[in-house]
Amino acid sequence: MSKHPFYRLLSILLLSLLALTSRAMAQPITIEITGASESAIPIAIVPFQVTGNAPAPPQDVAAIVSANLRRSGKFAPLATSDMLSRPARMDQVQFPQWRALGVDALVVGSIQPMSTGDYQLRFELLDTYRNSRMLEKAYRVSASALRDLAHNISDLIYEAITGQTGAFNTKILYVSTSESNGKRQYQLIHADADGERPQALLTSTEPIMSPAWSADRQQVAYVSFEGGRAEVWVQPVYTSERPVPRRKVASFPGLNSAPSWAPDGRRLALTLSKDGNPDIYVLDLDTEQLTQITRHPAIDTTPVWTPDGRSIIFMSDRHGGAQIYRVSAKGGEPQRLTTTGRYNVDPAISADGKQLAMVHRSDGGDQIAVLDLETEQLRVLTDGPLDEGPSFAPNGAMIIYAMSRGNGRRLATISLYGKVNQPLSLTHGNARSVAWSPR
Repeated sequence: MSKHPFYRLLSILLLSLLALTSRAMAQPITIEITGASESAIPIAIVPFQVTGNAPAPPQDVAAIVSANLRRSGKFAPLATSDMLSRPARMDQVQFPQWRALGVDALVVGSIQPMSTGDYQLRFELLDTYRNSRMLEKAYRVSASALRDLAHNISDLIYEAITGQTGAFNTKILYVSTSESNGKRQYQLIHADADGERPQALLTSTEPIMSPAWSADRQQVAYVSFEGGRAEVWVQPVYTSERPVPRRKVASFPGLNSAPSWAPDGRRLALTLSKDGNPDIYVLDLDTEQLTQITRHPAIDTTPVWTPDGRSIIFMSDRHGGAQIYRVSAKGGEPQRLTTTGRYNVDPAISADGKQLAMVHRSDGGDQIAVLDLETEQLRVLTDGPLDEGPSFAPNGAMIIYAMSRGNGRRLATISLYGKVNQPLSLTHGNARSVAWSPR
């Protein structure tokens, strides 16, 4: 076979597609939580008291909050079966009882169904060692807004205790593959950050790859093979128009792949091989002007913008093994960022620009690792052996990625602060190519 970089990149894409399509398609997706710290904050989220004679609300808000905080890796919620009482207000709380259980923070609340079909909810966040209230809020929302409210409450609690902004009221994108009656189907799925409320943005009998959010979370770019080859499309995420309006933005000869939005929302970084070699380009979506950023006989691919929009991080095999580089968004000589290991790919950058996530190959296989760009310290976070596609939460505290387990693909989140397992099952086939939304 030819050694030309085009064919090497084509082989990489074909192998990725083979891995995407050859696994058992009937397996449910599981979002597996593999991140929590041994020093996680002990907290208790007491089931909210339902007042009145109406049926229980359609969403268990306290349970959603508890699962969110556990998934962050910074909290260790107390099991409801271990609670000695279930107060709904601060004046009902016996603080010594909760301190004896080792609980540092306590969440209590109530939810009242209204005759209009809405729900009135109030909650308090309490410090069990100071016998004090840290936070108190009241809301009135529709039944359909209860899950959003639970994510918002989770963010408020997270920020009140840690001082950092939460990321529970955000979204994810991922590609799902399933098979029915011998026919393979690909879907671009939009869901809450915990994987719930999945909705298909696009359904196709041809592969979909590399979804990417715009900075305002209103649009998504992705690669689709529906035209018989890789092409890059852009479409809105939230629209009532049918059919959904979308735009083909890159259909050049050769490969069109790996779109990444600039922070300004007007440009895409892409990998194109229209001139015979896979290089990084920037496409202005307003003017359709194309600017070539890299020029090298190696494979340059998977570009990612830095948060300030001044640089692009990408993977290249220009020095033999695949490594990660940074180049000015105007072009120039790239700077190598990874020096540990012979294989580092799939770069992702945190919102503050300080942490670089990647797939790092070691004796444990392909694992998710994080490089501190200031100290140049590399930390391996996952066990492998086939982990891929990391994407940071907008607060930089967690990473979502895809991993192989048994015959299926799972999505997993990992905290940057430690490990714990808590799987959540979904029902959308095998999953990969996941992207966490901006805030």
